[in-house]
Amino acid sequence: MSRGGNTGGFTLPHSAVYLLMTANIVIYGLCYSRAGSVNIPGPLLFQYGAMYPAAIARQEYWRLVASGFLHLNLIHLATNMFCLALWGGPLERRVGAAYFLIIYICSIIGGAVVSNLAHATPYLSVGASGGTSGILGALLCLWILGKIDVPLSFFVTNIGLNVVLTFSVTRVDWRAHLGGFAAGLIACAILDLIAKANSVVLRCKFPEFVKVNLLLLACIAGLIWWRSQAIALPASPAAAVPILEFAVTCLIVVKLADVALALKHGLAIVGIALCALNAAVVLLCSDALRSTLTSGCAAYPGFAATDGLVSAVCAGDPGLTIMIAAAAAFALTALLYSHEIYRGVSDVGFIGTSLTAERRRHSGI
Repeated sequence: MSRGGNTGGFTLPHSAVYLLMTANIVIYGLCYSRAGSVNIPGPLLFQYGAMYPAAIARQEYWRLVASGFLHLNLIHLATNMFCLALWGGPLERRVGAAYFLIIYICSIIGGAVVSNLAHATPYLSVGASGGTSGILGALLCLWILGKIDVPLSFFVTNIGLNVVLTFSVTRVDWRAHLGGFAAGLIACAILDLIAKANSVVLRCKFPEFVKVNLLLLACIAGLIWWRSQAIALPASPAAAVPILEFAVTCLIVVKLADVALALKHGLAIVGIALCALNAAVVLLCSDALRSTLTSGCAAYPGFAATDGLVSAVCAGDPGLTIMIAAAAAFALTALLYSHEIYRGVSDVGFIGTSLTAERRRHSGI
């Protein structure tokens, strides 16, 4: 469980909530800069990832996530960010940043899928409402499991307000709300079962920074692997073999981290290993980064000419730039994890024992 403050019944947002809010606001700002208006036009939203009827049929699966970070206007953005802060604070405080991000992304995808299946007419759908509704669904799951102490009135009030807003405001996609709510509830229940299984197969309670970094690495590695395999959904039976191999590889990495954390100085070992893995991911993405650098410099020649750093990057060797980016990823990760690495270096055998004891104390999420 991550720490957090509570002020008068409102739980202050934590790192994952702030990260998601920042991403939504920055993306809206980019859309605004392109549109020149607070009301983002449909063609621009479509270009950036809005859901539409043929998206899944055309295997544009990236839209399932991208659409959840796009908004029509300032009111649409502000409403969703308010719900994200209001409901996301208590959920992240209870389950931690890694599980919170999993629930949120599953809710966005669930809302987009249900919306796509339920629409009988052409549509264009954007917004974080599937994700925020999923947060509410996950909180209800925790309440049903007896893992949070909140009154029933909390759910009656918030679910009621969600329903009223959904059906009283025009152009609100109630299908995304419903799908996101159900996906959040189901994802939270599954994570609780996984956490209970972890108490049997894993020795240590992973620190939150380890869980978040491993989750990020798994997502990036999954995307790289998916593109290399060129697997389309629904996958054929033959495609199950490489999918299973990837899943087993992820489980092996998790178990190796578990074994390392149980050792003396294990926290430092895992922290430094994550620094190296983050740098390695930059190198693995070298082809995509090189293409991005080339296209970016060609698309904005004026900016490249006026900005000294950008000009140096565009004029230099892309390979050297990628190497510098990998070194920067290592250094930044080391800086972010410096406290944990220092704890691990000075460890005389207590940290691994305490992480093992914490695993035994907790059952479930």
